Amino acid sequence: MALSYKARRRWSLLILVIGLPVYAVLAVNLVALLPVLPKFLEFILYVVLGTAWAFPLKFVFKGIGQVDPDADDNS
Repeated sequence: MALSYKARRRWSLLILVIGLPVYAVLAVNLVALLPVLPKFLEFILYVVLGTAWAFPLKFVFKGIGQVDPDADDNS
């Protein structure tokens, strides 16, 4: 089931405004639960967690910055 352009725009806004801050708080709390790690390992963990959210949601964000393909060209 493919999402329409408008639905993807709405979902992307919701994900960026609400989902990403919640994910950031959860990621920081997850790292805080771990025993004391060397700084470079902690940095690598933050980089992995900071980019991991985007891969499963890539289909939502793909093409959002483009012109609506379903819009009429007659303006």
